[in-house]
Amino acid sequence: MAEFVTVGDADEVPEGEAKAFDVSGAEIAVARVDGQLYAFSDICTHRHCNLAMGGEIDGTTIECECHGSQFDMKTGEVVNPPATESLETYEAREVDGQIQVGV
Repeated sequence: MAEFVTVGDADEVPEGEAKAFDVSGAEIAVARVDGQLYAFSDICTHRHCNLAMGGEIDGTTIECECHGSQFDMKTGEVVNPPATESLETYEAREVDGQIQVGV
């Protein structure tokens, strides 16, 4: 079972946006879509660009601004290349106005 770590206030991740947090030395992005939180590696597996900073969200898909790779934020799977390797995903939840990520 994952150990949950508080990463920030719930209002730091508005609807339709993502923000990166340093969680135990890993760069993890948290996005909010339709009120649901998704946590995933913030580093694109193609050219190691940051996804939360400048990434375009459409539904549960995030697109890397560097070369257009798209990932499903729920599963981490590549939706559109050039990336071929999936992202690591994590459990995320909101508790008492705080965002927590399972590591």
